[in-house]
Amino acid sequence: MTTDDRIAPPLLGGERETLRAFLDYQRDTLAMKCAGLDDEELRERSMPPSTLSLLALVRHLAEVERAWFRRVFEDESAPMVWSRKPFDFQAAYDAGTATRAEAFAAWQAEVANSRRIEREAASLELVGRQPRWEKEVSLRMVMVHVLLEYGRHNGHADLLREGVDGTVGA
Repeated sequence: MTTDDRIAPPLLGGERETLRAFLDYQRDTLAMKCAGLDDEELRERSMPPSTLSLLALVRHLAEVERAWFRRVFEDESAPMVWSRKPFDFQAAYDAGTATRAEAFAAWQAEVANSRRIEREAASLELVGRQPRWEKEVSLRMVMVHVLLEYGRHNGHADLLREGVDGTVGA
């Protein structure tokens, strides 16, 4: 992690622009935390019995993107990426045989889909149905929720990366 190519969110942007920028900044932070590591390093677990690893976080956040954008606004019945169960986010944490290529391809595809959904929405007032809760939610709520997911998990990524090779920062 020698370079930081993330684009800082605007200091005076509007609500949608600011939410979009902060979410992309957090997405870029996850990618940056994984930069330069091979599959084995990305699979290094935090501590037993936890299955938490950087690769597990990438897989989990692919599931989060799908569950909160695709399933809420497009296809409620879209299957999870790695689990056969509808709301099993834990399956993604089993990254024992996962690869960077597989995990990042799935994550990048879900991020691209999420970005498309957000950009095509007329406003943050767009309403979708969260199937897990069986309740309606706004695009605004979804963006804030996913932003908080990334913030929490990027804190985990900080510690995981330091454990892998001692790299700290950003």
